[in-house]
Amino acid sequence: MACPFFMPTSRFDDGGWIHPSRLPLGAGWKGHCCAPGHEGVEPEADELREWCNMGYASGCGRRPKENSNDAVRFAVTRDSASQVNILYSIETAHLPAGHGTLEYDLAGQRFTTSLADARILKMAECFLQSHLARRASPNPGNSPSTSS
Repeated sequence: MACPFFMPTSRFDDGGWIHPSRLPLGAGWKGHCCAPGHEGVEPEADELREWCNMGYASGCGRRPKENSNDAVRFAVTRDSASQVNILYSIETAHLPAGHGTLEYDLAGQRFTTSLADARILKMAECFLQSHLARRASPNPGNSPSTSS
């Protein structure tokens, strides 16, 4: 779950995460804040590690305290040769506050569904980019066991 006020812009591969592929956006990201009154502020590396990429940033001084979402989660629900579907879920106080599905056309290289919140759409693009990179070069050493 990433902070819903985080606008990712580029990969942050040297963030020091033990398992970066397990991060909410599939990798670490640099970017800027979109919280009201702090638009465009570029968080420091420790803020990116602790809050922006992780969500539930209660210690972040830029996060609005009143009636705001805390995190956004993403999951691939369909991955075919022509299309990838991504489910997104928005949370407030650890409870669901909204959700939806975005469809991505691989041939056209674009989302075929729209979303009013540009931040969540950008996070979905980053999540998709990470997913497609892992799909293109799978690491057999990290595959789950299929023994019975």
